[in-house]
Amino acid sequence: MRRLVLLSLIAVAGCSQAYVGKIDSRTFRIEGPGIPGGSSGPNRREAERLCPKGFRVLNEETHRNTTDRANEENGVFTNWTIRCL
Repeated sequence: MRRLVLLSLIAVAGCSQAYVGKIDSRTFRIEGPGIPGGSSGPNRREAERLCPKGFRVLNEETHRNTTDRANEENGVFTNWTIRCL
């Protein structure tokens, strides 16, 4: 029973993390997970991990995934383009 609970927690944690793509040596694109109500928390945590000395948000895109009914409950997706200072 404990293993099942642990595996389910790991699966949920994996779905709530942001995806990072590298554009150049100091510029990154962060694609946030779908969060009900929208939030930039996962993006901010990932940006602070990538740029411990600070970062600047160059572009922010927010959208709702409405083309796929199965993912509609995932909420609002926030994507950032950042540059490390």
